[in-house]
Amino acid sequence: MAVCETCGNEYDKAFEISMAGSRHVFDSFECAITALAPTCSHCGCRIVGHGVEADGSMFCCANCASESGIKGLEDRV
Repeated sequence: MAVCETCGNEYDKAFEISMAGSRHVFDSFECAITALAPTCSHCGCRIVGHGVEADGSMFCCANCASESGIKGLEDRV
């Protein structure tokens, strides 16, 4: 059985993710998100969807980008 790298749970249905040349093993999507998802530069939440990017920073939404002084981004046009 594989062991989740986030929580240490030994699980027969664990899965593997390859990211930037590294192999990661998790027992749940929650653990994978905790370990691999980027964090919003403004509010600190994990970015599970596409998010937005500006000036080298990642944001969960255009509102957080705007609150950080980034102009011109929209979540929906």
